[in-house]
Amino acid sequence: MNAKEILEQITPKIESEVPELDAQIILAHVMGHPRSWLLAHLETPLTPPQVDSAQQAFARLKAGEPLPYIIGHWEFFGLDFDITKDVLIPRPETELLVEKAIAWLQASPERRTVADIGTGSGAIAVTLAMHLPDARILATDISYAALKVAKHNAEKFHVHHKIDFLQCDILPQHIDPLSTEGHFDLICANLPYIPTETLRKLPIYGNEPTLALDGGADGLDIYRRLLKLAPNWLAPNGKILLEIEATQGVKALSLAYDSFNDVNIQLHQDLAGHDRILEITLHED
Repeated sequence: MNAKEILEQITPKIESEVPELDAQIILAHVMGHPRSWLLAHLETPLTPPQVDSAQQAFARLKAGEPLPYIIGHWEFFGLDFDITKDVLIPRPETELLVEKAIAWLQASPERRTVADIGTGSGAIAVTLAMHLPDARILATDISYAALKVAKHNAEKFHVHHKIDFLQCDILPQHIDPLSTEGHFDLICANLPYIPTETLRKLPIYGNEPTLALDGGADGLDIYRRLLKLAPNWLAPNGKILLEIEATQGVKALSLAYDSFNDVNIQLHQDLAGHDRILEITLHED
């Protein structure tokens, strides 16, 4: 059986928005080639083990398992991150946060200490390290399994020497003289922000780690805790960039104003026009 025959057999059975693309990605993964190669070699026969692997992968997709977990990697900001079920799948919305972080840091060469809170796969921390060679980054996560994935990705892209990984709940209880000297010019976070009741009604519930999704009753529980701690950790005139749930804009703004006295606060929309990034900048003394 060749690649074309398998795709013709499997694609109609896939229930997704882009069944042809999903089928091609899985088959290319099984065959060990890029999708572009697969499309140029559809007459290539598969070995019996490859056919078995493809059928198993398609069965997992049909059962509801997200495609990125099946192939074990996913693209973010042009980088191919390895992932497991212990971390969230990197999403395009988070690229907006990274874009703003890179732009601000590049415009402020004296600012190079960054904290990535709830690092997960390490997508934010690793991407920043790739684009800012002299940055020093602390990446924290409450999940040891997630930190293992993040460390792996840092090593994969050869930026592990720029990132300190720390297992803790948001931030350490005490300011330690880490490589960042205890203060950060920039704090980034894509923390769990989906309200509990909303999450339980979503297709991702049970398919991605609940620990990384559930933000409590209104989705802002963990952000309240972070913003309570942040003033002690943020360097003078520093910045905070937070990804938020699309309906939380007004509440997130209010929370930020309640947490700081002298700051500039902005909401940024994603490509779909939804509130997505909360930006908090301390004013100059």
